[in-house]
Amino acid sequence: MKIYHLSHTDLDGYSCQFVSSFYMKNVKFYNSNYGKEIEDKFNIILNQIGDEKAIILITDLNLSLAQCASFENAIKDKEIKLMLLDHHQTGLECANKFKWYYLDNSRCATKITYDFFSAMFGEDEKLKEYCDVVNAVDIWLKDDAHFELGKVCMGAIAGAKEVNKVMFENEHIEYIFYMMNTFMKYIGLSHSHIRLDEDMHSIKKEFFKLLDDDTLSNLNSAYLIRLLSSNKDKFTIQYKGHKGILTHNIGSTSVIGNDFLVANPDYDFFLDITSKKTLSFRANGNLDVSQVAKELVDGGGHVNASGGFYAGFKDAYIYEPIKAQIVDLINKKSL
Repeated sequence: MKIYHLSHTDLDGYSCQFVSSFYMKNVKFYNSNYGKEIEDKFNIILNQIGDEKAIILITDLNLSLAQCASFENAIKDKEIKLMLLDHHQTGLECANKFKWYYLDNSRCATKITYDFFSAMFGEDEKLKEYCDVVNAVDIWLKDDAHFELGKVCMGAIAGAKEVNKVMFENEHIEYIFYMMNTFMKYIGLSHSHIRLDEDMHSIKKEFFKLLDDDTLSNLNSAYLIRLLSSNKDKFTIQYKGHKGILTHNIGSTSVIGNDFLVANPDYDFFLDITSKKTLSFRANGNLDVSQVAKELVDGGGHVNASGGFYAGFKDAYIYEPIKAQIVDLINKKSL
């Protein structure tokens, strides 16, 4: 039976999934912040499950009473088991009403998840220690021996922006798990928090390195270009007969955009849209993107590098509606 694991987007939330991946192999991971995103991701999971038997595990996310009732009703006629493991006190009312909602505010969600799985499948001392590190920082045990290492781990996960989770969900979680596996190697070392902090740049480079060494920026760019190039159909857009690629919050647009166009000469432009509604265009000499930016959003700039602001853009945590808005904008403005 497959497990669909929905969790929060911080160290504790991702670490819950790290634990479930240690004990279970048939797991699909989804991540969400609070609010409506939880409902949208839950519905995505339901669509993925279809009529199959499955388990939906939710961790480190506290739901509202309305969400709980809605989720329970949604699986009423399906062979789906729902479980929630959390530690936020604001979920107490839900925990008292719904038997599948487990709440314990004395431990972080990662520790709850570890205790749940290890009770069935056995302890693992190294993983248990890692969960203690997460617990120390997540519930802020300042006098705990693991606290300072936990702070570095928390900052590293919060800053793990190199692999966009909207565009590359599976690769993003792979990157997060790689870092967590690395964190475990520092537990018990003298001045572990300082050593991990000093090593983080090299740790990131090692993940992206394929053959030769390079700067982190160049290694990350090469990695993302491989992902974009192997998923061209999903990310391709058209503008007046010119083929382009659309990214979302890709970061380092100048480096990645230009490198992609060099690696893919059949593409004429690269467009990145951010959560702040800004558009960044890059081109390879086959299209004047300053005119494209002007036509689409009254922007402008240079022939091969331009930008603009799309006031009507509504940010999303799923790629498809992001692309749909840009395609619609192009269609309306280029009639």
